[in-house]
Amino acid sequence: GDGDSNDGFVTIKNIERELICPACKELFTHPLILPCQHSICHKCVKELLLTLDDSFNDVGSDNSNQSSPRLRLPSPSMDKIDRINRPGWKRNSLTPRTTIFPCPGCEHDVDLGERGINGLFRNFTLETIVERYRQAARAATAIMCDLCKPPPQESTKSCMDCSASYCNECFKIHHPWGTIKAQHEYVGPTTNFRPKILMCPEHETERINMYCELCRRPVCHLCKLGGNHANHRVTTMSSAYKTLKEKLSKDIDYLIGKESQVKSQISELNLLMKETECNGERAKEEAITHFEKLFEILEERKSSVLKAIDSSKKLRLDKFQTQMEEYQGLLENNGLVGYAQEVLKETDQSCFVQTAKQLHLRIQKATESLKSFRPAAQTSFEDYVVNTSKQTELLGELSFFSSGIDVPEINEEQSKVYNNALINWHHPEKDKADSYVLEYRKINREDEMSWNEIEVCGTSKIIQDLENSSTYAFRVRAYKGSICSPCSRELILHTPPAPVFSFLFDEKCGYNNEHLLLNLKRDRVESRAGFNLLLAAERIQVGYYTSLDYIIGDTGITKGKHFWAFRVEPYSYLVKVGVASSDKLQEWLRSPRDAVSPRYEQDSGHDSGSEDACFDSSQPFTLVTIGMKKFFIPKSPTSSNEPENRVLPMPTSIGIFLDYDKGKVSFYDMDHMKCLYERQVDCSHTLYPAFALMGSGGIQLEEPITAKYLEYQEDM
Repeated sequence: GDGDSNDGFVTIKNIERELICPACKELFTHPLILPCQHSICHKCVKELLLTLDDSFNDVGSDNSNQSSPRLRLPSPSMDKIDRINRPGWKRNSLTPRTTIFPCPGCEHDVDLGERGINGLFRNFTLETIVERYRQAARAATAIMCDLCKPPPQESTKSCMDCSASYCNECFKIHHPWGTIKAQHEYVGPTTNFRPKILMCPEHETERINMYCELCRRPVCHLCKLGGNHANHRVTTMSSAYKTLKEKLSKDIDYLIGKESQVKSQISELNLLMKETECNGERAKEEAITHFEKLFEILEERKSSVLKAIDSSKKLRLDKFQTQMEEYQGLLENNGLVGYAQEVLKETDQSCFVQTAKQLHLRIQKATESLKSFRPAAQTSFEDYVVNTSKQTELLGELSFFSSGIDVPEINEEQSKVYNNALINWHHPEKDKADSYVLEYRKINREDEMSWNEIEVCGTSKIIQDLENSSTYAFRVRAYKGSICSPCSRELILHTPPAPVFSFLFDEKCGYNNEHLLLNLKRDRVESRAGFNLLLAAERIQVGYYTSLDYIIGDTGITKGKHFWAFRVEPYSYLVKVGVASSDKLQEWLRSPRDAVSPRYEQDSGHDSGSEDACFDSSQPFTLVTIGMKKFFIPKSPTSSNEPENRVLPMPTSIGIFLDYDKGKVSFYDMDHMKCLYERQVDCSHTLYPAFALMGSGGIQLEEPITAKYLEYQEDM
């Protein structure tokens, strides 16, 4: 190759594309090996995780301050709760940090597990090659001695044990004869120092001495004994080194042996590129010709339509002009009236009668027309509206003859938006398409936003970083080779009004496990209408003995805008949903059996008349009733309280938007992101998502839309 004469510089220069990080597009610095075997800079992994952490749990943050780090802080008023002798109340634990992100190299999701970045190996081989490349690229730039007094001398060697570079004098001073330091290993000047022995990221005091064939990564004996690799097939490091080196050398030799074949294929590719260039230009010219023909037809139709409108306009204006002149003739001293006034001056009787008879008929006719005024023509041009709907649809589907690929269809039922957007589509010729392009844009009344495009291999995609309280359009098209299908019909989705608030049901505070059943994930609760109640039935002699069973979110809110959503099971008899302050919850939960039942408490919002009692005052809770497949809007003094206006069909999914700073809570129909009801709420204490159930019922929290774990099919 050409590199022989130039000391390997050209060779090293030609491999630059292999040394670029897929995330920052710069030369690797401290590359780490991901589970999918791609490498990425240490700093890039950290930035990716931070970005995802930021966009995922927007908890405790104000919507207006998007860039600030999001923290979950227990509010001061939580201390009040801690002082109450209720073992159930607990401080909120921090959420686990995000450890899943898409690999910038292959876009598959990578899960770093509990150890996070610490569980990844540094790619020292790649680091050394990058360093060699840097040195070749800046051959003239010297590496200076780290120990010289200013001005430093150029270094002549680097010590791998000290991880420093020295000039001859400093090296002698710091590595005196007869000491252990004299035995240190040194190389030519470098800035790339790496440990002599690779240590295990899982067991930091153990050196790497085996290779796991299943996970394709080096491991230590503790990993094999009782760690994650206990049942995996492992081989000795020397045997793995030998096998891989032989395989790699063999494959490289094969490729080098085929150099002339590679060169002839490169020439062929050059020819194909030129041919593609010519054919592409020709196809563009033909397309322009077709469009110009369409423009000509449109121009011709446009001018004939405008002509028809103009001639109709002229005809009508002429009729109006004639009618106006007739009416002007009815004014005094004008036209017909003026002439009649002159005729009246005639004194000869026979002459007068001769003229007046005809004139009287005309005057009578004018009088009649005055009584029933009828314009001579229509002003509306509604018969002249051009109907282009059919043609617009046809033009929208304008595509190539040999499209040979069907239009994909977005599945509206399986596509939704919550913390992110999940778009699912299906394609009749699924196996024939190589890939898809998903396009989306924010719909803005003022100006047309441009489409964002993402290439996708499967038939679903999660889109992150959409703006809150916005409307987005999505569409998808399929690709096979260089042929592209037309775009699917657009799907319109509305994003929530605030960042999604992440919480689970609290299994301690006030949770009644006799009546309520919580699943292990703590995102679903069911109320079991009770056998216990039947057992206690002998004691019940008065009505209204049953009470609501409360369950709350495990995270409180002390500032900012937050949104969360859930589904109420259609069979539910009575469910209340909303927010409640810490002190109100203490009151309700302290001992619901002995205390005055919230049912009769005048300001609790639970008895039938209480809504009327507290309209103006902003109360420290708001709960809306749902049941028997209906959503009940609370009574209000300002609007109609007739049942038909207050009782709506229950939405499939219900959202709650709390603006803590403005003291406002709103209830949403998630399907259309439409606000059903809103009111003021007192935000002087920590507020919690609150739920209450009576009779049989169930509530399922909406699951945040996150990337699924990637299963690596690894073959050695």
